Amino acid sequence: MTAISATSREYDPVDISSPEFWSTTAAERERTFAVLREQRPISWHPTPVGGLGEDPNDPGFWAVLRHADIVEVSRRNDVFVSGQGVMFGNVPEELLEMSQSFLAMDPPRHTLIRKLVSAAFTARQVARIEDQIAANARAIVQELKATGGDVDFVSHCASKLPIRTLAQMMGIPESDWDSVVTHANTLVSVADPVFLGDRDPVTVLLEALFALHQEALELAGRRRVEPRDDLMTALVRAEVDGARLTDAEIAAFFVLLSVAGNDTTRQTTSHAMRALTVFPEQREWLLADFDGRIGSAVEEFVRWATPVMTFRRTAVAPFTLNGQEIAAGEKVVMFYASGNRDTAVFDAPEQFDLARKPNPHVAFGGGGAHYCLGSQVAKVQLRCLFRELLRELPTLRVGGPVYVAGAFIHAIRELPCEF
Repeated sequence: MTAISATSREYDPVDISSPEFWSTTAAERERTFAVLREQRPISWHPTPVGGLGEDPNDPGFWAVLRHADIVEVSRRNDVFVSGQGVMFGNVPEELLEMSQSFLAMDPPRHTLIRKLVSAAFTARQVARIEDQIAANARAIVQELKATGGDVDFVSHCASKLPIRTLAQMMGIPESDWDSVVTHANTLVSVADPVFLGDRDPVTVLLEALFALHQEALELAGRRRVEPRDDLMTALVRAEVDGARLTDAEIAAFFVLLSVAGNDTTRQTTSHAMRALTVFPEQREWLLADFDGRIGSAVEEFVRWATPVMTFRRTAVAPFTLNGQEIAAGEKVVMFYASGNRDTAVFDAPEQFDLARKPNPHVAFGGGGAHYCLGSQVAKVQLRCLFRELLRELPTLRVGGPVYVAGAFIHAIRELPCEF
């Protein structure tokens, strides 16, 4: 194809930018994605309205729908950078690092910050909390069991394990757990009209950000004086080549972990429980050999849910992606939900198949420098929680979900359950 100027380029006739599109179901959106994957896998679209930093001169973005192209964009961080924003809609520049930590950074700074964080986020740290995760999963399922059923699965189960895991990893006092969850949920809900009401989204976002930053700074200060065996202590002590994390960097990472460590695992849990209800033969297959099969099952849970649906990059040099010339300065948006249903990679992707192997989903990112740092913690949580759910509540079923509209998190607001 021959590149033309962004100002004169016509937008694709298929709508994947509007709030109306993102208010439909995942199945309805997939029908649209399937057409684009087949006919126009790299297509040009208008920037979505309703962003926090709307720019009337923003020409639009390239939508990346195929699995292979998502992987290429993810791994070519020399061309497709994150420092100009990673959200589908625009975010004011001054809020990028404050809210997204090293997600919104590029090398060499991204490399250094990720090394520092990784030094604290080691296999030892994950192993140290695995017994705690298992114990928390047991307690949460027993709490759910004690309700007798006919409650909301999200609030009584799916939302509980991520925050307890995060709190114990970071050393957050139990008295602050609810506050951290409330503010973290706010950050991913500011585009939801039901949540927002008549409030100003930027004001709501800033209030949540400042509250989480204050929590992080107070906790970091305590750990410098009274170190403990937790992630915050490791963060304040982390050092790579003589460099340490600043307070602002620690606070930004705390925000990132509060969102990524909470909402994505919570959503995967809810979507997976719904799928196990709709496809009871898959539940029976898993129960027949839980320990031997939960590994592949968790990968399918994550592919099926695709809790993070989109991320953005910006080209800093001309690049030809799948035959389409992309100019320097143009934005590309990776549609992970589309990539995880790509028939060129997945056989019968519309089927919930816990035995699926291989399962190279892009739900934790398509590889590269920004691959999800907490993916192993998420998998441990899912493994522990579903072990307890399926063994302690074998008759548990969930009803129809109430979704949160939006293009970022594949969120379920409510999910009635009974057992």
